[in-house]
Amino acid sequence: MAPSFDFWVKGSHKGTPVVVKMENPNWSIDEVEALSDDDFLIGNNPTGPRDKARNKNAKQLTWVLLLKAHRAAGCLTSIASTFVTLGSHICRRVASGRTDSDNTSSNENKTVKTRLYNCIKVFLWLSLLLLGFEIAAYFEGWHFGAPKLQLQYVFTSPYGIRDLFGLLYSRWVLIRVEYLAPPLQFLANVCIVLFLIQSLDRLILCLGCFWIRFKKVKPIPKQGAVADLEFGENGFFPMVLVQIPMCNEREVYQQSIAAVCNLDWPKSKILIQVLDDSDDPTTQLLIKDEVQKWQQEGANIVYRHRIIRDGYKAGNLKSAMGCSYVKDCEFVAIFDADFQPTSDFLKRTVPHFKDNEDVGLVQARWSFVNKDENLLTRLQNINLAFHFEVEQQVNGVFINFFGFNGTAGVWRIKALEESGGWLERTTVEDMDIAVRAHLQGWKFIFLNDVECQCELPESYEAYRKQQHRWHSGPMQLFRLCLPDIIRAKISVWKKFNLIFLFFLLRKLVLPFYSFTLFCIILPMTMFVPEAELPAWVVCYIPATMSFLNILPAPKSFPFIVPYLLFENTMSVTKFNAMISGLFQLGSSYEWVVTKKSGRSSEGDLVSLVEKKPKHNRVGSEPNLEEMKVELMQEQEQKSKKKKHNRIYTKELALAFLLLTASARSLLSAQGIHFYFLLFQGISFLLVGLDLIGEQAL
Repeated sequence: MAPSFDFWVKGSHKGTPVVVKMENPNWSIDEVEALSDDDFLIGNNPTGPRDKARNKNAKQLTWVLLLKAHRAAGCLTSIASTFVTLGSHICRRVASGRTDSDNTSSNENKTVKTRLYNCIKVFLWLSLLLLGFEIAAYFEGWHFGAPKLQLQYVFTSPYGIRDLFGLLYSRWVLIRVEYLAPPLQFLANVCIVLFLIQSLDRLILCLGCFWIRFKKVKPIPKQGAVADLEFGENGFFPMVLVQIPMCNEREVYQQSIAAVCNLDWPKSKILIQVLDDSDDPTTQLLIKDEVQKWQQEGANIVYRHRIIRDGYKAGNLKSAMGCSYVKDCEFVAIFDADFQPTSDFLKRTVPHFKDNEDVGLVQARWSFVNKDENLLTRLQNINLAFHFEVEQQVNGVFINFFGFNGTAGVWRIKALEESGGWLERTTVEDMDIAVRAHLQGWKFIFLNDVECQCELPESYEAYRKQQHRWHSGPMQLFRLCLPDIIRAKISVWKKFNLIFLFFLLRKLVLPFYSFTLFCIILPMTMFVPEAELPAWVVCYIPATMSFLNILPAPKSFPFIVPYLLFENTMSVTKFNAMISGLFQLGSSYEWVVTKKSGRSSEGDLVSLVEKKPKHNRVGSEPNLEEMKVELMQEQEQKSKKKKHNRIYTKELALAFLLLTASARSLLSAQGIHFYFLLFQGISFLLVGLDLIGEQAL
């Protein structure tokens, strides 16, 4: 039997060489000798082959353990160095950054900013104080399950309270239960109800969008209007006025003017107005020279400049509509300075007006030349894709009303005049004229398949200012329009849609509950655990809503988690803007032009190359070429100039508040709440340090 046993041992245990390689070790191993057949022989000799095999195996095990220890030490060292580098980087950015309070051009009201920031700081210091108190209580033996507290521990015999600290903490628990938890739970329940209503509204909009796609519903002009376009000059070509309002936008004026001058429409039936509100003399001369260049090319284009810039964009458009030649035009198309319509834009929008005398507006959707530039532009693209494809398309198909986007749209001039024209009373003149036209009975058409390219803000500073204007203006307009809506001779359903859905639910409730529920109430429930937020409110419904929001931009699915966190982060800016507009504070009246970078699409570059000036320019200023050279030198200097990030104090204070609350949630073992607070706090920290998007000069 012995030979067969030896055969089995030899056949199943084959030694293999082991090569161990170390990175910069103090010692090295080239090769560990493989086990020989004698290593597996069984004998009674203590100094025989079996003991030698044990010694060799022990040496191999020692080297392997040393190797693993070396790798673990290297991993810990790299992690430590990463944290040290990150900390030093944050310290340098904080030291060299400019806080939002240092920004004199900020369009936020200083009083509102200070009060909101002070309130957040109070919550932050209280949370830090309570966190230390709770940690001390935890180590004293006050272990409470989450979210139900074992209150009988407080009301037990005197053995439950052993010292002064126990007495103080027991009183704090009673104060929480009797005085703090009930109002906090009531406010949380109110926000949950608003959250569910708003989520239901979003779900209904998504279902409407699915129905439109399934049925392939789309606005189609009447057959006669499309056929008339094929008859050249004798077809349906009404006189169209095209307006390009701009203000100190030297980065984009050339591409927008070129795109409009290349519109495929009879030259005798189109008039282009370049409405320049620039207060920079160099920019004025450059835009004027560009207009003269296209005039030499045969374009029917005029240049207008206002010395007194009353009313911002609304005042600019109102002044242009007062020109005598406007009475010969039937329609007006409006494009902001960074918009680049395709050559067939008018041919795809104007026919919808023929034989539809009740149609006052045809709106095209936006597309973006820089949507993949950075994380900030990707997140904006998700938001705006849902806005156009879901909100505006569904409202356009079912109720023929939506908010005018201020650009990339064609108005019937008669509708503008009957609605009162452009008014300077708000900074959302586009929404203002849309609401007043809807009250007059005009219908709107949204074309989801007609796109007009434009730019997204690439820096958080520019995006923040834009969102402040977009969320303060509607609340300001709501106060002004509410009496007119109530007195209007329209159906009760249209009044309900305007007041409760268009204004209150989508413009007021959304920023209110986003900020209050996720940035204030949720952290407070960590320190007052008797008031609780269910896990489905914190995680499941927000994740579902984010999934629905991202459906119109399916390529953005990898960014669903950053999108959810960033939307909650932006709630502090939107809430601040909403309060400013609702209570008519000074910042709601100020217009700040969104900074442009001047990125052109490939089609625009081709058109600019093909469209060369055929004649020498005349009438230019004698020093214009010198100004262009100086302008190029100035732009080169700006590109070399070091960019600074801004430090946003409110976002940073909220970041530390949420991170403190996440630390407190560990004591109660609330898993979902902990992870949400942790990642949301990190999101606020990144935004507060301006680590998203491009930096500002």
